[in-house]
Amino acid sequence: MLRIIMQVFGTALVLVGGLWTLQGLGLVMWPAESFMLGQDSWAVYGGIAMAVGLVLLWLTRRRIPRR
Repeated sequence: MLRIIMQVFGTALVLVGGLWTLQGLGLVMWPAESFMLGQDSWAVYGGIAMAVGLVLLWLTRRRIPRR
């Protein structure tokens, strides 16, 4: 059960982090009234969120030996 929760949370972090990064870089200008558009700090926050999400996904892929 914990593995599924980590996979869902990791996937969400990768997707949201990607959006934040693209908005921060000014490549995605949606929604038009967003305060994140063209802000370098949000590109960094998005990259960090994506990295954390990828680590969570990687941790769930590791095989745990069964007894």
